[in-house]
Amino acid sequence: MTKPYDEILAKSDPQLTLQQHVDDCLLIWGLLQKNFPQISRLSLSYDFWRVLRLAIVCHDLGKGHADFQKLLQNHPNRWRKQRHELFSIPFIEGLQEEKRIRELIRLVVAGHHKDYDQLWKRYICDFYQSENDMFGIPGAEGRVDYEEEFRKNVKTQLLLQLAEEAYHVTIRPFTIEHPEQVILTYQPQIGKMNASNPGYFDLLLLFGGLKHCDHLGSARIQELLQLSETQFQFLERKRTDLQTKKKDFYDHQLACGNVTGNLILTSPTGSGKTESSILWLHQQMKHFGQGRVFYILPFTASINAMYERLGKEMGPEYVGMLHGKLSDYLYDYFDDFQYSLSQKKEQIDALKDKFKTLVTPVKVVTPFQLLKHLFGLKGFEQGLFEMVGSYFIFDEIHAYSADVFAQIKVLLQYTVKHLQVRVMVMTATMPTFLKKELEEAIGEFTEVKASESLYSQFVRHRVELQEGLLTENLDLIRNALKAGTKVLVVCNTVKNAQSVFNELRRDACNAVLLHSAFNGIDRTRHELELKQGEKDGSIQLLVGTQAIEVSLDIDYDIIYTEPAPIDALIQRFGRVNRKREKGQSPVVVFRTSNATDQYIYPNELVNRTIQAFEEIIAETDGIIDEARLQQYIDFVYPDWQLKQKEQFDLIYNSLSVSAERLVPMYRSKLGEEDFYKQFDGIKVLPVILKDAFVERLKQFDFIGAESLKVQIRKNKFAQLLRENDQNLRSESYAIEKKDGTLLEIKYFVLTKKYDAELGLCYDQQEEWIDTSIWL
Repeated sequence: MTKPYDEILAKSDPQLTLQQHVDDCLLIWGLLQKNFPQISRLSLSYDFWRVLRLAIVCHDLGKGHADFQKLLQNHPNRWRKQRHELFSIPFIEGLQEEKRIRELIRLVVAGHHKDYDQLWKRYICDFYQSENDMFGIPGAEGRVDYEEEFRKNVKTQLLLQLAEEAYHVTIRPFTIEHPEQVILTYQPQIGKMNASNPGYFDLLLLFGGLKHCDHLGSARIQELLQLSETQFQFLERKRTDLQTKKKDFYDHQLACGNVTGNLILTSPTGSGKTESSILWLHQQMKHFGQGRVFYILPFTASINAMYERLGKEMGPEYVGMLHGKLSDYLYDYFDDFQYSLSQKKEQIDALKDKFKTLVTPVKVVTPFQLLKHLFGLKGFEQGLFEMVGSYFIFDEIHAYSADVFAQIKVLLQYTVKHLQVRVMVMTATMPTFLKKELEEAIGEFTEVKASESLYSQFVRHRVELQEGLLTENLDLIRNALKAGTKVLVVCNTVKNAQSVFNELRRDACNAVLLHSAFNGIDRTRHELELKQGEKDGSIQLLVGTQAIEVSLDIDYDIIYTEPAPIDALIQRFGRVNRKREKGQSPVVVFRTSNATDQYIYPNELVNRTIQAFEEIIAETDGIIDEARLQQYIDFVYPDWQLKQKEQFDLIYNSLSVSAERLVPMYRSKLGEEDFYKQFDGIKVLPVILKDAFVERLKQFDFIGAESLKVQIRKNKFAQLLRENDQNLRSESYAIEKKDGTLLEIKYFVLTKKYDAELGLCYDQQEEWIDTSIWL
């Protein structure tokens, strides 16, 4: 039966009534209650879900403005790009709620589309006469009287009827307050904002919850997936398989499955830490209930691999991932589906959107996907809402620099203290002083260590120290390849990795190179070759950089590596004889560093690492007893180095303060600058790929075009610009859009050599003809 208020639309394409949209938002509201039960554990001063429902019912009532309705129906109108949420505000004053609740709802409804700063400058000051002469002359040309605009155009009675009949929300007669009052009454509170103050999360989480309901409701999402027993059944199957072979999960894995609350696990590489983490997660779900899961890794190669692994074991629809190279990965992934270009783009966008929203319960991410919310970037309120009652699993947390580790400590401290987050940290090689920092951050925790008997089974590596540089001893590696050995070579720089690969690839049956100086397409291809090589044994030689250190499930017979600190080397060793089926495999470390290595690893740490290995060789003929690794790690890392400690303290102290003072409905521009300046990369286009780049742009294949670029460091970028020899230069390409206007796409072209097998080679000039000089 048609209701009078059915004439009020909320959306135009496709047309959707206001009631349908509110119903969609309330569906999400119901799903949020099931997925975020731990909101009830927070010290909020009101019934969160009841008040959020009221905010949802009221948030779009301003769409009942007559000119906004004409706009949606494509009729002539005088809407003039006003904001509908400003016309929702007066209704809230009529709610039968105490004043502080009305105030909360009013604040979140006003800000649910635009940052308050933007709302004030562009949509209040520019449109409406001020009641208090706050921003110009009353009656100034072009500005309208807000109260008159409301009374004349907003279909108040229909909207009151909608709220009453459809949602049993009674709105009493109200006075029409100028929207400037929302901002003016909020501004004095900003200086007092502090996460430790009562009421802070009352506002922040209500805002985050409303934004999620509005966004997901607008997308007409019908389901937010939850983890159930089904997603954990693979553990039981694995255990049964082991038991049929007279084996079982390791003791530390079973112990993790019995821990409730925060946990730090120390166990060797290749000892089933992933299963340990899911066993722990299962226990948390049983005890605390649903919460979103974040599996946090440092490198994209390991994130891609973990995403595929967990998707296979828990169900692909339950696992997503987020990192800076996600588009490149998905672009290649959808190549197998025979999609047209437009279909492919739609699929990539849809999957990325799904990963970004609350739809996917498990996300494999870099720490920056969580850290950005502490810097107050746009949407931080939604990000913090998603973390309520969530589960963080950190794998090899030691791999980060001092400044990133400081940020992670703040993240853990903040989320454990304020948002009921539970944390599991897994490591094989964490120095004790770093562990103390973590202990301070997460508070109470259980510690689980692999047993001595297990460590005794992990005597799988025999360290050898070789004189000289790795690059000067390639015959040693050639001999191993000739003997049919499966060889891993790890260099500290891309340049050395390229050189070594170039020299050795013809000596191996099949070889792969993996580092950070490939474009997206080639990097993904190399990762797939590596993955396939592990399945069928076709790869005899892998040459890589630090990119292969963490969580890649690969198994080689021997490693030759340039010198590095002990924790990095132990991770590299973990890719050799991983399954302990080869006795004691040699791990060969060259003593001499390259001159440029000092910019990557402090000489002091590398020298102490060599000393530690000399001691191991003297005591045990090089056999590494992994039960004693901690003492060697602490020998190399007795404490923070002075410079690192200063860097750590600076970041930790500043972010601790700023994170506590984030202001809901205001994005932090300073925080945004601080966050993005830590990413040391600018994408450039190798000149050899310019024709392919332009061809993709002509087809509006923007993702494909972007995947041809290579990321280089900012200081390298600045150096190339300074050289002023046209090796790096800015170019642009213009595309005619459907409406006849031109879209100009600017990009940087680099004339250095690029090879699909080697990546970007800084020392070689591409041979090419600059046709631009003829134009």
